[in-house]
Amino acid sequence: MPETGKWQVRWQSAQRSGRAATRAAVRAAQRAGDAARRTAEAARQAWEATPRHTRQTWRLTAVSAATGLAVALAAVAAAGPWDSGQRTAERAQAGSMDGASGEHHAADPGPAPSAPPVLPALGDAAPGSAGRGAAPVPTDGGLADALAPLLKDPALGPLRTASVLDVAAGREVFGEGQGKAATPASTVKLATAVAALSALGPDHRIDTTVVMGGKNRIVLAGGGDPTLTARAPRHGTEEQPANLRTLADATARALKKRHTTKVGLGYDTGAYTGSALHPIGPNENIAPVTALMTDEGRLDDSDHGTAPRSTDPARDAARTFAGLLHERGITVDGDPAAAKAPKKPDRIATVRSLPLSALVERMLTYSDNDIAEALARQTALAAHQPASFTGAGKAVHTALARQHLPLSGAVFEDGSGLDRDDKVTAALLSHLLLQASSPDRPALRPVLTGLPVAAFTGTLSNRYRGQSAGAGAVRAKTGTLTGVNTLAGTVVDADGRLLVFSFMTTGTTDPQGAQNALDKLASAVANCGCR
Repeated sequence: MPETGKWQVRWQSAQRSGRAATRAAVRAAQRAGDAARRTAEAARQAWEATPRHTRQTWRLTAVSAATGLAVALAAVAAAGPWDSGQRTAERAQAGSMDGASGEHHAADPGPAPSAPPVLPALGDAAPGSAGRGAAPVPTDGGLADALAPLLKDPALGPLRTASVLDVAAGREVFGEGQGKAATPASTVKLATAVAALSALGPDHRIDTTVVMGGKNRIVLAGGGDPTLTARAPRHGTEEQPANLRTLADATARALKKRHTTKVGLGYDTGAYTGSALHPIGPNENIAPVTALMTDEGRLDDSDHGTAPRSTDPARDAARTFAGLLHERGITVDGDPAAAKAPKKPDRIATVRSLPLSALVERMLTYSDNDIAEALARQTALAAHQPASFTGAGKAVHTALARQHLPLSGAVFEDGSGLDRDDKVTAALLSHLLLQASSPDRPALRPVLTGLPVAAFTGTLSNRYRGQSAGAGAVRAKTGTLTGVNTLAGTVVDADGRLLVFSFMTTGTTDPQGAQNALDKLASAVANCGCR
């Protein structure tokens, strides 16, 4: 058949072409092999002609490159999903310092510096080692040689204390005045975080509810979520805070099912007791502490750092809620008023906060005072204590005592550290971090993942510039009040050993100089093999 004849001609042609291509490929491979052998021979001759010390340098470079790749892969694996909250927080910058009293936040940072080529994972073993704690332990004398001279920096105040613990061994490897109680400023948030996570667990959420308060009347009941927002949801982000708009949607639907389109609105803040005003008074660092607020009572569009604050966040939240209901076809009769929800409430709508783990991370990264006070009160509620400044302080102390932490001299007048009457020791701060680093205490891990990263995130974003040993390696909570500077966190030393540290100083007169001195101390730990 004509079609068969054509197919046979094409097949024979294809065979000839294939054989020709094969012969060409073989010849090319032979030429390449000859070239490779010539290159290898030339390289061997050059290697033998190279001085011995140069050959050793080349070997070390190759091994270092391979080791760096291995450590980088281990860092990615060790970071794991539990570190995702920290990675999310690292996309934003720290709050700006405007000179207001209270906690001072870092100034708006410039361009982020380059990270070191390889950042060790938190708690990762040294390259080539096997198992937790396999890296060499720094000696007490070695650390003392590195840190004691730095503690004499005149920029530090007359009271200066320090504590450095080895995580794997669980013991102190350096201490100076570590048992003296001093004002911690915002590093007291570490105590608040550990207490809240211990008492409530990392998955705990805070409810904001709407209940029926009688015929054609509803009550907006706050549960103490300071991150409840009235702003439009942000697209493309991970899990978002509870939203007052979502609550209004659910409330409007529930009321319409009951054939109700006009209601009175009350608001209940009874979950908290005592004074709402922090002892430092009205301040841009913190809103009145109330069980009902939106966006931390901020009167601008900021979401962290200092900001003008509402004097009555609960009433403002209720008025905003009334407006949202109106947009959804529900008329609110009159102005919202303070009310008490029934003891056996008929809930018609609820929104829930982010989990406590996320709240802790945000609190520590941005040194968020509003979240800190809320978490201290949540700890009080869990302990059946009054949710007040006094009750929260007692609850935090009790929760930490159950962890057998060194509480000698500890005083918790608030949860944020804005109160100068707060007192803790450097030993307590370092042991809080030791607990959070323990593989037996995974519920406390947000304490570590929320710590700001030196030169990159949160309240450390504008510090450690030019300190290659500390930048990107030190993770630490800052504490700054006028005359008070503290720093407590974690670092992997030059040998790959995970250490926790705390440095405290009181009576400083040069805030910038004191911060630089503390940063040098932490960088010295990062740079130290100290044996």
